[in-house]
Amino acid sequence: MAFQCQRDSYMKEFVTSVVSCSAAELKLESNGKKEKVKGFNVILKDTILFPEGGGQPDDHGTIENIPVLRVTRQGPEAVHFVRSPLEESQEVQLKLDWERRFDHMQQHSGQHLITALADAMFGYKTTSWELGRQRSSIELDTVTVKAGEMEALEAAVNENIRAHVAINVQLLSLDDPAVEKVRSRGLPDDHAGPIRIIDIEGIDVNMCCGTHVSNLSHLQVIKILGTEKGKKNKTNLIFIAGNRVLKYAEKSYSTEKSLTALLKTGPDEHADAVDKLQKTVKRLQKSNLTLLRDMAVLIAQNFKNQPDKDDFFSLHNKDGDNEFMNIIANEIGCQDTVIFLTVGEEKGPGLFLLAGPENVVTELGTCVMELLQGKGAGKNGRFQGKANSLAQRAEAEALLREHSHNENLI
Repeated sequence: MAFQCQRDSYMKEFVTSVVSCSAAELKLESNGKKEKVKGFNVILKDTILFPEGGGQPDDHGTIENIPVLRVTRQGPEAVHFVRSPLEESQEVQLKLDWERRFDHMQQHSGQHLITALADAMFGYKTTSWELGRQRSSIELDTVTVKAGEMEALEAAVNENIRAHVAINVQLLSLDDPAVEKVRSRGLPDDHAGPIRIIDIEGIDVNMCCGTHVSNLSHLQVIKILGTEKGKKNKTNLIFIAGNRVLKYAEKSYSTEKSLTALLKTGPDEHADAVDKLQKTVKRLQKSNLTLLRDMAVLIAQNFKNQPDKDDFFSLHNKDGDNEFMNIIANEIGCQDTVIFLTVGEEKGPGLFLLAGPENVVTELGTCVMELLQGKGAGKNGRFQGKANSLAQRAEAEALLREHSHNENLI
């Protein structure tokens, strides 16, 4: 069947009834991790909430003010996942997240237009596409594009938008001869019901289940941001359409103002100013590394020249690195001295090195690593690695000092 969202993509509210409601689970992403959420799968008599498909994400919205967390298609049905149950045969009101829906309509119709003109102008077939959260991509069946082609394509796309070209939706039966003339990448295995055709008058006729604008003028504008090398000799065309272009321009202008204030130059000089800063930073980093290495040697020599030096040496340096620690360890020598070195933020992540007699390092290396919540490995009298937190550095040092003191008493 064709859902109400496919018959009228501009409808924002709709009254229908519940066909079924069954307990279910859904994996949702939260803070970068997928968690199982318990809820209910609801099937409605009809819906204005589009189930994901055809490269287009699902809609967001509510059923009786209950948030719909996911809409998927199962055969001829749209399945709505909610956290609260609904009664069968209950009349319910659906409300659509229109901002999300209209954005998807603009990107999806924009993809159809770009795909059609890329094929007509340059013979570049579309093999797939992705509607992303910030920008979308179209995979073109070509290894590369020639200079000037994307500029010409963008100009043609926006010329058709300004021409106010209508987009019509048709529903055809599977055995209709007209279906054979329609551009398509095939139907899903569980497809049921009529074939839905998106007809951009005089430009493209394409089989598609997604929601679309009714006129190209509703796209407002399309910006082709560029191309990237794709998989298997393909090229990815990156684009944004409609309100995304306005948001992109607003964000770009805000960034431009911030850079102008920071760099004390006009927008045309930003790239040169950043290039000069990067070269200066590289020179300073090189000088800093040289100073750190010299400082490491001096620290080690100062310890070695102490007439009553201890057989335990500990040091923390915020700006050091692995080389800094290894220079100190090499200069002091590990045969008779236990050396405990750390670099990084005092209470944050960093690096550590434990060096000394092999029996001591073997016995205490893992304990030190655990206190620093780190990962590492050791051999030949050295144990080093990354510390997730240096907050317990003092406890690790106390453990090593106590062991060293006890060894001296034996």
